[in-house]
Amino acid sequence: MKPGAVILCGGESRRMGRPKPWLPFGPERLLPRVVRLVSESAGPVVVVAAPGQDLPALPLEVAVVRDPVPGLGPLQGLAAGLEALPDAVAFAYATATDAPFLAPGWIDLLVSLIGPHDLAIPFVANRLHPLASLYRRPRAIDAIRQLLAKGTLHLSSLSSLLGSFRIPHDALRAVDPDLRTLINLNTPGDYHRALRDAGLLPPDPDDPRSA
Repeated sequence: MKPGAVILCGGESRRMGRPKPWLPFGPERLLPRVVRLVSESAGPVVVVAAPGQDLPALPLEVAVVRDPVPGLGPLQGLAAGLEALPDAVAFAYATATDAPFLAPGWIDLLVSLIGPHDLAIPFVANRLHPLASLYRRPRAIDAIRQLLAKGTLHLSSLSSLLGSFRIPHDALRAVDPDLRTLINLNTPGDYHRALRDAGLLPPDPDDPRSA
């Protein structure tokens, strides 16, 4: 069973100070990099962008949908992406665009573990990670509609409405030993650290990890 995938990239990138999808990451921009990694284990792929948002070039088979309701955050974006996938797609992996170290095997693991559940969600450091999770599409769409109708905009609220399987860190480390799939780039410091970790910038002498 190959799941579909939804990549959310419509955020305002306020803390980063520039659009995340366009951040250079070696020979790639960040969004095409995440599309490439996700496509190794999932497809079709839907990218959810804000109305009028400019995006880097993407493979022709990648669908781009525009979030129809601005201001409702990632929950509305996830709904738009899930609804844009073909009806035949039973499950979908969800990620943000700022996950440069996403491990395709992470998606394969969630597929193997979801079983009868509606949501396979990582539970790491006492935190749920809804944008590194696998969703049963019809149930997730219904649950999101319920939350939006009540004015609830938090992605984490989804797990309380869905039959959820919380995946502990030890299971996840089998496919991603350092859990780098969960690394997100929110600030310029995060971005530069990720470039260094990828060997794309020289080590920072002030970083204790380089000692």
